[in-house]
Amino acid sequence: MTMEMIAERTITVADEPEVPGLVFRGFRGEADFAAMLAVIEASKEADGTERTDSLEDIARNYQHLHNSDPYQDMVFAEVDGKVVGYGRVWWSQAVNGKRIYSSFAFLKPAWRHKGIRRAMLRHNERRSRQIAADHPQDGERWLEGWTSATEEHWESLLVDEGYQPVRYAFDMVRPDLENIPDLPLPEGLEVRPVPPEQYRAVFDAAKEAFRDSWEFSEDWFSEEDFEAWQQESTFQPELWQVAWDGDQVAGMVQNFVNEAENKEYGRQRGYTEGICVRRPWRRRGLARALIARSFRVIKDLGMTEAALGVDAENISGALHLYKSMGFEVVKRYTTYRKPMD
Repeated sequence: MTMEMIAERTITVADEPEVPGLVFRGFRGEADFAAMLAVIEASKEADGTERTDSLEDIARNYQHLHNSDPYQDMVFAEVDGKVVGYGRVWWSQAVNGKRIYSSFAFLKPAWRHKGIRRAMLRHNERRSRQIAADHPQDGERWLEGWTSATEEHWESLLVDEGYQPVRYAFDMVRPDLENIPDLPLPEGLEVRPVPPEQYRAVFDAAKEAFRDSWEFSEDWFSEEDFEAWQQESTFQPELWQVAWDGDQVAGMVQNFVNEAENKEYGRQRGYTEGICVRRPWRRRGLARALIARSFRVIKDLGMTEAALGVDAENISGALHLYKSMGFEVVKRYTTYRKPMD
């Protein structure tokens, strides 16, 4: 089957609701990006989500998908020829052997409560099982979805379809950048700029440090990710705080400012993300010192608050650390799973 045939085909969804004019179809490539953006924009207020997307963002993301073929792994819902929702599946394998088959189904609020989103979710599950059929049955296999506390429709649908919460994460905000503590770097370490020829060293150091994360997957740091990372608008190495021990990366904070998001939401926020310390340099106050330095970096840019995301059960005690640095929880996220078999 050619790519054009795949893109134009109508998808038969077993649980298709009786909605006049409703059709499910496959991905048509770049021509679908504007419709996808329209679904995202239409959903933000109802779902209480704060995100700022552009066509360029979507194009970049779909250029670098990993373990997901949009021509095979996406479903679009149209009513009278207009896209009202879309979904996608992908998979990863954690280092503990578990295979995770993830999916989402976005749907404009006006078309919810008609069975369309449930049909998309069930279609995603069937597609995930097709993908899994080609994988070795050598470990646990799980279907996965996730949601924020404000996405009530999606969360209730996941629960109704048998998904159970397995992990929580938080968005955190430090509401001001005053009273920044003066915390020196551990002895023997220094922060210096990161030229392009050292991007790989930073990427590899982060990969090593994050191996201790919950159900870490090598897929999180693929070659596709390395290329995509450098193309993101939030890739701002001039703001990073990277601590070096000679030629070794000891730890880092990959700071950035999302100007488009700040404009949309009327704030001056800088992000202190990608916080990590490699094992030999832990328990010496390095993360705390790098975060304090990061506050000064973004404050000097005119920012008035800092934000980050955190796994609520991070084994390194990150949640406690961030609270001690003045961050407050502002939103909860939940990872839901159910056994594939």
